[in-house]
Amino acid sequence: MGARMMSGHTDLHEQLEEELADFVGKEAAYLLNFGYQGILSTIDTLVGKDDVIVYDVDAHACIIDGVRLHLGKRFTYKHNDVESLEKNLQRATKVAEQKGGGILVISEGVFGMRGEQGKLKEIAALKSKYSFRFLVDDAHGFGTLGKNGRGAGEEQGVQDDIDVYFATFAKSMASTGAFIAADKEIVDYLRYNMRSQMFAKSLQMQLVKGALKRLDMIRTRPEFKDKLWVNVHALQGGLKAQGFDIGTTQSCVTPVYLKGSIPEAMALVKDLREKYGVFCSIVVYPVIPKGLILLRLIPTATHTLEDVEITLNAFSDIREKLENGTYKRISELMMAGVS
Repeated sequence: MGARMMSGHTDLHEQLEEELADFVGKEAAYLLNFGYQGILSTIDTLVGKDDVIVYDVDAHACIIDGVRLHLGKRFTYKHNDVESLEKNLQRATKVAEQKGGGILVISEGVFGMRGEQGKLKEIAALKSKYSFRFLVDDAHGFGTLGKNGRGAGEEQGVQDDIDVYFATFAKSMASTGAFIAADKEIVDYLRYNMRSQMFAKSLQMQLVKGALKRLDMIRTRPEFKDKLWVNVHALQGGLKAQGFDIGTTQSCVTPVYLKGSIPEAMALVKDLREKYGVFCSIVVYPVIPKGLILLRLIPTATHTLEDVEITLNAFSDIREKLENGTYKRISELMMAGVS
């Protein structure tokens, strides 16, 4: 298939955009080939050199890369700190007034490492004092949060106050691709100015058909979301009961914080996968401070409570091995070249 502006536009692409826009309560939507590339390109397209970006310091790398392309001013605010955001909005307002530009505020619906929801309600409330456009990356919230799975905006009752809503198919839709939803004027502008979409092949037909089916399942099969949250509550509740530190997650993203070195973390995650059959993402320095290990678990609707129990037992075992020095000894042997 060609680019959307050439031979890559079909009735099914259009249908998916219309259904996505309706689902998240926006006038229009635009399909994107990839999540990372999509949000990066959206940011790049929405702002010009006279505009100002204000974004959460803990934003995902794809947002940071999008901001780096911006030729104008940008300010970060402390993570989920509305007071810090307001101070930076005051700075941004002065710059925007001097240059005749606008302000784009960026937050995530759910921060993917910690699992915390962005302070969307509090940010939206600042619109009464400051003039800005609000962009939310809701990759982890779409399909999992809100009464009907419409995301963090619905969960917090401020979906209408989000000017530009972004979500990916890589999470709750278990696929590839993404979309941006907003007023028709904004979407039309993106459609004709987003270079990464205008000059690239459109989202492949099998992915479009798959997304239509998955979106229909999110809309019509609420039992999947209900089952997801049964598993989430069982996992997070079980980890807390065993004394694990899971931070302040407000989503299905479940971080587990442990103390240990990078070599110990490598030995631990290998043991977890090969002996216990539990796979999870691992995060170490420099993403988090030295001496910390973050294991990120994300339960799904297809997991069972038995899977949760197996995971809880496995985590109890690996913590004991970490504390008694087993993984330290294994890592030392590995570094010495002893198998």
